[in-house]
Amino acid sequence: MFNYLIICSIIMIFCGLWSFCLYRKHLLNMLLSLEFIMLGIFWMMSLSICFLGGEVFFVLFFLTLAACEGALGLSLLVSVVRTHGNDCFNSFSMLEC
Repeated sequence: MFNYLIICSIIMIFCGLWSFCLYRKHLLNMLLSLEFIMLGIFWMMSLSICFLGGEVFFVLFFLTLAACEGALGLSLLVSVVRTHGNDCFNSFSMLEC
């Protein structure tokens, strides 16, 4: 049963990587796929640590860092939408920055 859960978390990570590479047209899609990757890593870490009988404090620290990453990504998304009008990468120009 444990092996199936680990395989599911690895599939989650690869699906997140695939969607990150495939749907890179909008910033929101990229941020959502990054959060899906973080969720897969969190699930795999929590399963591994609970199976080995270790402490869960490291998993909580990782969850805190993932929440901070999500908040930073959302603030970046808000600032990009305010300055450029949308989150499409085709509308960005290196000359404007």
